[in-house]
Amino acid sequence: MEINNNYEYLRNQVGPALQSKLEEFQILGYRDISEPQLWEYLLKKKWKKVKEEMKLHQAIQDIFSVKVSDYMNYATVESYKAAEFSLDNEEEWKELLK
Repeated sequence: MEINNNYEYLRNQVGPALQSKLEEFQILGYRDISEPQLWEYLLKKKWKKVKEEMKLHQAIQDIFSVKVSDYMNYATVESYKAAEFSLDNEEEWKELLK
């Protein structure tokens, strides 16, 4: 993926900011979010449009601006995309809508 290559140089530099954001999530009760998951969110949502070279302060500002609700919405959509089930059967629809 091209996005990874363009922002990978930042990953080591923003490590403390990522850890700080994960600690904030843990305080709010979201203990299962990992650093790779948060990084993937940043790559796919915050930094979706590739910039030539992002400044360090911009990356840190983006990390600190992530809200739990934004991340959880992203994670929910991604889980639906990854789910392998078929809704061709009416019984499956009924089960889903319970």
